Amino acid sequence: MYDFKGVAERLLQSRYAIALTGAGISVESGIPDFRSKNGLWSRFDPMEYAHIDSFRAHPQKVWNMLFEMDSLVGSAQPNAAHHALAQLESMGVLKALVTQNIDSLHQKAGSVNVIEFHGHGRTLRCDRCHQRFDRTTLSFEKLPPLCACGAALRPEIVFFGEDIPREAYQQAMAATQRCDFILVVGTSATVAPASFLPRTAKNNGAFLLEVNPTKTQLTEMYSDLHLADSAAIMLPAILAELNSK
Repeated sequence: MYDFKGVAERLLQSRYAIALTGAGISVESGIPDFRSKNGLWSRFDPMEYAHIDSFRAHPQKVWNMLFEMDSLVGSAQPNAAHHALAQLESMGVLKALVTQNIDSLHQKAGSVNVIEFHGHGRTLRCDRCHQRFDRTTLSFEKLPPLCACGAALRPEIVFFGEDIPREAYQQAMAATQRCDFILVVGTSATVAPASFLPRTAKNNGAFLLEVNPTKTQLTEMYSDLHLADSAAIMLPAILAELNSK
């Protein structure tokens, strides 16, 4: 039996609690982890379809994959874990949320202070002139969608071979260095630079709560408590304990 009461008390006592989420939190919304057995990368080689050089050389080919990804992500709805994090923020308990996901499900659930480490697909931009477009104003009957200047548009996600957006990285690191409680949900956080965040928080003395059905490197080396079950079960349980106080 997990000590949800103890977790709730730690959260209430924290000065600045943050969360870091990864693909695992969205699995129960119907979005498989891209790296899983049934994920996108099992059918599309990421170096061939998701590298910035591939996009620039063969935008139509890459957009065939992006369009399939969009249809999967666009129909997904937030699950109980997303809603629990949004409520923790509205209660003033959670101060910032860093996500590696590009699905916008945190925003759909009501989270406001979301730092999108890998970008999002709500807008597209021209890879040549950098003009931005709301995706709802665009037609996708022909791929790739084109800018008025004639260049291919791209979603504002981080392709392989690109750096994390500077502002997102700076905001995430600032929140991490300030926090005294970090909730790591649905991610092994082994790939840099996202891997720096939980380690930096822990090295600065933060309490690290990991929610992941499986053990990770964090479990062995950094986690103060590992809740080895679905985030859609664990996070509402923590929220319920908080609401009972």
